[in-house]
Amino acid sequence: MAAGRPFPPRLLLPLLVLAAGPGSGPFHVHGYFPEERWNPESGLRPPRVTIAVLARNAAHALPAALGALERLRHPKERTALWVAVDHSVDNTTAVLREWLGGVRGLYHRVEWRPMEEPRWYPDEEGPKHWSPSRYEHVMKLRQAALESARANWADYLLFLDADNVLINPDTLGLLMAENKTVVAPMLDSRAAYSNFWCGMTAQGYYRRTPAYLPIRKRERRGCFAVPMVHSTFLVDLRKEASRALAFYPPHPDYTWAFDDIIVFAFSCRQAEVQMFVCNREVYGFLPVPLRSHSTLRDEAESFLHVQLEIMVKHPPAEPSPHVWVPPKVPDKMGFDEVFMINLQRRADRRERMLRTLYEQEIACKLVEAVDGKAMNSSEVEALGIRMLPGYKDPYHGRPLTKGELGCFLSHYRVWQEIVARGLEKSVVFEDDLRFEIFFKRRLMNLMHDLEAAGLTWDLIYIGRKRMQVERPEKSVPRVRNLVEADYSYWTLGYVLSLRGARKLLAAEPLGKMLPVDEFLPVMFDKHPLADYTKHFTKRDLVAFSAEPLLVFPTHYTGEEGYVSDTETSVVWDDEATLTDWDRAKSQKMKEQQELRREAQNSDVLQSPLDSAARDEL
Repeated sequence: MAAGRPFPPRLLLPLLVLAAGPGSGPFHVHGYFPEERWNPESGLRPPRVTIAVLARNAAHALPAALGALERLRHPKERTALWVAVDHSVDNTTAVLREWLGGVRGLYHRVEWRPMEEPRWYPDEEGPKHWSPSRYEHVMKLRQAALESARANWADYLLFLDADNVLINPDTLGLLMAENKTVVAPMLDSRAAYSNFWCGMTAQGYYRRTPAYLPIRKRERRGCFAVPMVHSTFLVDLRKEASRALAFYPPHPDYTWAFDDIIVFAFSCRQAEVQMFVCNREVYGFLPVPLRSHSTLRDEAESFLHVQLEIMVKHPPAEPSPHVWVPPKVPDKMGFDEVFMINLQRRADRRERMLRTLYEQEIACKLVEAVDGKAMNSSEVEALGIRMLPGYKDPYHGRPLTKGELGCFLSHYRVWQEIVARGLEKSVVFEDDLRFEIFFKRRLMNLMHDLEAAGLTWDLIYIGRKRMQVERPEKSVPRVRNLVEADYSYWTLGYVLSLRGARKLLAAEPLGKMLPVDEFLPVMFDKHPLADYTKHFTKRDLVAFSAEPLLVFPTHYTGEEGYVSDTETSVVWDDEATLTDWDRAKSQKMKEQQELRREAQNSDVLQSPLDSAARDEL
């Protein structure tokens, strides 16, 4: 037969039949005798994992952190828990005892180290102060967790700080797949801070490097060698080199600071174990550390902000069902009303915003926004709406959109209700904002200082885009965190007085309409275009702004999840003309332009809360 020529079908058939005889197949091989028959081996059981949780004054964080721990997709029968309490003045011990009582039967093993007394360290200045005796005790506890995991033949040990929330249930599996001796999931925060360092000084202290921010912002993605990971990280105890790792006592050659994370980093270095941090996924969140003088109230509100930040782009971090969570008691923060404007078709924004307000114990009245996109020309005419003569969007050169029309009418109706009900002071929120840390307390403190100073006011921005960036705004004497507002965009959030609402309505803006965030600067006489201001003869609105701001947009132009209900629309009087410019090139929704150094509002009286938290470290 010629080379390369196929077999005739009649010759190939018997071979195929022989290969596919009775009982054969991809998973079974049967021999002539029963003992010759073979079945494939079963797969390996999942690795054994110990999760070590060390908690101090963490009662506020434990429900959410433990709920996230329970949702990790690793078999609980292959997971052991090592849980310790460290000198707590709150009810951390009670929360953990309740939780362990509920989950003990689910996990392979539980080691519980409660501590009722003492409740503080003799050399500490407060619950947030890291004293030498506290560092030493924490090192001993971490060492105890490490030795317990080794003694119980754990394959992996996950250290998890009690205020770290792992929202990604696959975190354990993803870290194991990296096949590193020590690897951390990069955790997100409201600032540059995370659970890794990219640089370390010769003395073992933190050093800023150009490599840090690209990793932290995920401009570079991967698993990166770093000199330090902390807070939450995985140790592969199967690796031979892991036997040399220790927290206490420090290595005989150790001369750096007496700090548990630095001691462990030095131990890794001596054992020639490289630490890694991975940022391929969003794994979880952690709070930015507070200053040593901060209080437990500060700590609780800081963690609350972590929960709010999670909800910006992810589902809420639901608490463990095995612990009791104190009910919230919402109030109006001393205002007569708190309005929250939301389009009925934006159920996602409504649910998120109502949840974030509830978590902050803020009671609000939901206002159904006017859907400009659903309005036809006859409805617009019936309301007597006319566009301001000569108005063109300053960025796109287009007229008003139906989205902007609906936005204006939504705020207009709130102003009408304020006047009709005689509300002396109200807060107005839109539904696409995120809150700054300590929001509720800062806003209440601002209003208290403002009233104590006897300041007359009509409007106070709590979220805006500052448009005038050439010179500083004028600070307000005797009132902390307040400036006289200059030309500004956005109506994310503001405080409005009854007098201010009356002034806005008296201007009769429906007959000369422009976007609401252009109208407000006109009314406090800071709009730069005389062609607009000349149509409003009385421009005496007294406007201020919080400094720093208290709310920001959830998304900026170009970010994943960004949707504009005002600019991505149709022209207000022409349903055939689309206005989707905002997708690619809008400047209006981009972050505030960089201020000139001389334009910084640097002389504003500061609140102690402004410096309560650290940034990168």
